[in-house]
Amino acid sequence: MQALANLLEPTPFAPQGKCGVSPALTDFEWTAGIPAVKEGGTANDTLVPLYGTKVFFCKYTISPGIQSSTKFSKNKGGTIMAKEKKLVESITDMELDFPQWYTDVVKKADLTSYSSLKGCMIIRPYGYAIWELIQKQLDERFKETGHENVYMPLFIPESLLQKEKDHVEGFAPEVAWVTHGGEKQLEERICVRPTSETLFCEHYANIIQSYRDLPKLYNQWCSVVRWEKTTRPFLRTMEFLWQEGHTAHATAEEAQEETLRMLNVYADFCRDVLSIPVIKGEKTAKERFAGAAHTYTIESLMHDGKALQSGTSHNFGDGFARAFDIQYTDKDNQLQYVHQTSWGMTTRLIGAIIMVHGDNSGLVLPPKIAPIQLVIVPIAQHKEGVLEKAMELKNKLSAVCRVKLDDSDKSAGWKFSEYEMKGVPIRLEIGPKDIAQNQAVLARRDTGEKIVVSLDELEKTILALLDSIQANLLQKATERRDSKTYLAHNMEEFEQILNETPGFIKAMWCGDQACEDAIKEKTAATSRCIPFEQEEIDHVCVCCGKPAKHMVYWGRAY
Repeated sequence: MQALANLLEPTPFAPQGKCGVSPALTDFEWTAGIPAVKEGGTANDTLVPLYGTKVFFCKYTISPGIQSSTKFSKNKGGTIMAKEKKLVESITDMELDFPQWYTDVVKKADLTSYSSLKGCMIIRPYGYAIWELIQKQLDERFKETGHENVYMPLFIPESLLQKEKDHVEGFAPEVAWVTHGGEKQLEERICVRPTSETLFCEHYANIIQSYRDLPKLYNQWCSVVRWEKTTRPFLRTMEFLWQEGHTAHATAEEAQEETLRMLNVYADFCRDVLSIPVIKGEKTAKERFAGAAHTYTIESLMHDGKALQSGTSHNFGDGFARAFDIQYTDKDNQLQYVHQTSWGMTTRLIGAIIMVHGDNSGLVLPPKIAPIQLVIVPIAQHKEGVLEKAMELKNKLSAVCRVKLDDSDKSAGWKFSEYEMKGVPIRLEIGPKDIAQNQAVLARRDTGEKIVVSLDELEKTILALLDSIQANLLQKATERRDSKTYLAHNMEEFEQILNETPGFIKAMWCGDQACEDAIKEKTAATSRCIPFEQEEIDHVCVCCGKPAKHMVYWGRAY
């Protein structure tokens, strides 16, 4: 193991295993390059005092039993002692304050910034790069299932929004209205798009005439505005990015098939790309999308035991078609109403990634949506040949993954914590001794494990590691979700679980909305979905004791 490869030689008066410190400066604290850290570091860190102008270094021997990722601190005698202490002190522990942990990660990982308008966020380049990768891979799946991208206007006339009664009532509290154009008051208020059903319906009424025009399989990538009272970056903001699919079909059977097809596309995407396991099911009538005949959902579970609705797919039946008069002539020359669907995913997926995979050191990104899959950190980069070799590796490895070389003058320890914070799946360390031995050190973000790899085997090893990390994150998330999924037979058990061990609760339900309302009123838990995979936990409703109709997933949610 290469101990403190980036350090200068200790001061002459420093014995091996002791700190090279002048007698006048024996009482100081150490840092690994982050001012907020008062102690800690790794075997590859440059150790400097928090105050004073002269930089002192330590040289010590690491025993074979201590990993190079072990943290160290100085005791009163000046010797270096192993100590398990996270390097990134600026992130609140999730066990202490989960909401603050989330806010810290979003901010420290440079995902967003706050804007001057409360409730709106600025998505910074690193955060937007994650969204671009999500968008790219989702879009590929949409096109594989025959969908085309379009773009609808940002503004909706009030008269158009009013055409579907249930729909407008569902969105009315969240609508932002434009009342003036310049200094002139408008004759009709204009809604800033909260969703685009009415726009697509108007368009379909104009272009669908015959069965030959069907199906219409459209999707758009855009932003929408909903005037939220309480906001949190990615999870709930007044403006957010999303995709909304809108399709029109000749028959109810085709529409239902499309609705479930896209729900499965979402579930597979979460599992295979985001490494997030989900529960698939149907929403209750109370939780159904405004104007839909059926709403289906995928629900995921966060670290803190709260649920997150991660994607929805709606079957509108012919309700919107009747409101907007979308008819076609069938093969028998008879007029028929079309059957429609709508489905969407949003930037809240980034919030899900943070809260499912993150830890107390920051982000942990699944490789498939990581903007940087591997970061190269040169060790002792001031020495001859190190930066040149690092650049050579960058050019070589760019063929197999997304690579960044950090050749800045910041310390190796600072770089380690920076890219750990950003969730980069793999870190590659290369220094003079590594070059001499034709090897590099690879560190996994998900487990912290380090391995030494021959430079001749790098491409193959990195590809295998990326696959392993992707699979491991899914396995860990699935095991955590399953360990936080409980059964409740009565309200006493229900409340105890929610208050003591938050998570998903599987419980029976009679189908009466009064019981659903009562559970929410009493516990703040909502029905997450009626899962496709039903279990008979009991014969009676968890709330009222009447005969049960469904097993339902319940939980407190974002």
